[in-house]
Amino acid sequence: MFRLLTAVLILCSMAAFAQTDSLQTAHLNEVIVTGVTRATTVRKNPVPISVITKKEMSTHLNTNLIDAVTKSIPGVSAVTTGPNISKPFIRGLGYNRVLTLYDGVRQEGQQWGDEHGIEVDQYGIGRVEVVKGPASLTYGSDALAGVINMIPDLPAGEEGQLKGNFLTEYQSNNGMAGSSLGLSYHKNDWHYVFRLSGKMAHNYRNAVDGYVYGTAFRELNGTAMARVDKKWGYSLLATTLYNNLQEIPDGSRDSLTRKFTIQVAEGTDDDIKNRPIVPDHLLKTYSIADLHQHIRHYRIYNRTRIGNFLSAVALQQSSRQEYNHPLKPQQPGLDLILNTLNYDFRYNLPIVNNVEMTVGTNGMYQTNRSQHATDFPIPDYNLFDIGGFYFVRKSFGPVDVSGGIRYDHRHIYWDNFRQFTAFANSYNGISGSLGATYNLSERLLLKANIARGYRAPNITEIGSNGLDPGAHIVYLGNRSFRPEFSLQEDVGLLAYLKDVDLSVELFNNNITNYIYQARLNDVVIVPGNATYQYQQSKARLYGGEISVNLHPRAISWLKINNSVAYTAGLNQNAALIREHGDQAKYLPFIPPLHARSEWKAVFPKMYGRIEIDGYAKQNHFYAVDHTETATDGYVLLNLGAGGTIAKRFDLFFQVDNVLNTVYQANMNRLKYFEYYTASPNGRSGIYNIGRNCSIKVSVQF
Repeated sequence: MFRLLTAVLILCSMAAFAQTDSLQTAHLNEVIVTGVTRATTVRKNPVPISVITKKEMSTHLNTNLIDAVTKSIPGVSAVTTGPNISKPFIRGLGYNRVLTLYDGVRQEGQQWGDEHGIEVDQYGIGRVEVVKGPASLTYGSDALAGVINMIPDLPAGEEGQLKGNFLTEYQSNNGMAGSSLGLSYHKNDWHYVFRLSGKMAHNYRNAVDGYVYGTAFRELNGTAMARVDKKWGYSLLATTLYNNLQEIPDGSRDSLTRKFTIQVAEGTDDDIKNRPIVPDHLLKTYSIADLHQHIRHYRIYNRTRIGNFLSAVALQQSSRQEYNHPLKPQQPGLDLILNTLNYDFRYNLPIVNNVEMTVGTNGMYQTNRSQHATDFPIPDYNLFDIGGFYFVRKSFGPVDVSGGIRYDHRHIYWDNFRQFTAFANSYNGISGSLGATYNLSERLLLKANIARGYRAPNITEIGSNGLDPGAHIVYLGNRSFRPEFSLQEDVGLLAYLKDVDLSVELFNNNITNYIYQARLNDVVIVPGNATYQYQQSKARLYGGEISVNLHPRAISWLKINNSVAYTAGLNQNAALIREHGDQAKYLPFIPPLHARSEWKAVFPKMYGRIEIDGYAKQNHFYAVDHTETATDGYVLLNLGAGGTIAKRFDLFFQVDNVLNTVYQANMNRLKYFEYYTASPNGRSGIYNIGRNCSIKVSVQF
């Protein structure tokens, strides 16, 4: 069935390519993430939207794409499980509340797990657009917190000439070596793009843990695109391949030396506190250990615009295997294949009296199947999702008003499967938004927006009942969960002055039926693995971001960018608070106060950068059953420099954590990978990466 749908998609897209006309280049300038017409720009939209370019991402040290986003956009953070796995959070909300898109098509993998990252080639992204706030209006469920749209690089070139770029980088801490080769060819109305990327790394290190066993990874990515531009519009056919081998540490150590140990037995034969110490030669090898994860993601999609009609159809397959049997290393504990058909159709109605209107429908059909596994944390399930929306925008002099309404329906079901009894349920929701931008002048804008978001419970929240071997966690779901609904208010001030750009964005978000993880300390289902049960209650989040970017005219080469972001998350489960008091007062995974200051000297062919990145102590955490603990504050010093050595040759040097500061981020899952109640050095869990130096070389040809 999957192959048949693939063939149909290819035939349909080639039929769209068969027409003739002239070249247009508007695609890369569209604000795809908003889902409306090009006239609705970032400036006019009342919802907070941030954009980062490939050049901006290149000037930071990143091991994955989400790291690049969190370093550039205030209010965006990430839950991490080692240097290669980052799950985006927007204003304290993450997992299936942040919708990630690839070229406007929703990314579908096994994203419910802590250690399940984003299956995207970071080297192949040309621009990232981030919506902070509910975007359920145009995308439905899973956009309750916002949207991250990763737009692939489509470099333009002279007609009839092969253009290309080659990037290679090396990072000292974990020996990460990455390279990417991109080729572009433009002839008549056709544009072809090909890219092949790869990277590999051994275990990372810090001053407390030394080399952290189980954090090596290896990744290979491929992309091929063909696009035709005509007077009637454009059509793009693309395919991507993501192949990742990654290790996940389990945190087991020798109790006295604190050296990491290795699992060599299973069941009752495996004494977690008496495993052999990892040999030194395995700490710095690029070879992947027997206990690892293998993630593959395949995608083929078509985006077409004919006049005012836009369509996107995609087929995705996510294959995830997690190997956790040391005596049978070829036997996966988890073995899942997720097939997804995505569709998105929208029509921009003719403009009448300066009123822009868009109607559309989108959704997906999805099947998930276990293969030759030994652990089954979720059942095999089928899911069908559909939603329709209406959006309108009109300007009244200096005021731009926009809003709309949407209805969603999702049906999920599964038959009797191992420990899971049959289940079927439908989730429905109405969402919408209304906002305005008041252009006080060309340089001063006021924004306000109110939005209702919707999210259906995901498969692990309602269906999980077993061990996720990669996360070392037993998840317990709840079939009676209802959809989440949020009501968020945003206000903002943007000022583009001669010597400074100022941005102030404030939000308040009330959520009903909020779903979160709670650890059960007195419940041990699988020895050596924590047990988490999903809970549901009311919640409130509030906070904001302030950015002050100085560019004094008197010192034209100096740029000083400053930002601060704050999010508070309150658990409003009255019964739980009565039982546990302040331990239950706050929500889990809330980032602490974060301030960043970047001083940059920019000249025609070179730049230098000093960055101070500070995180306050986080005392507001979900403490019931020690689900979370307090996190100390820390400050990181980062340096960077780069420039154009020759006309087409760019060189970048970067050092993160220059002072080799020892720290644990409060959203680092490895912080809780600990088997002892006390340790000789007084430290618990695994710490973040230490000093890391990087060199990047980019060549255009």
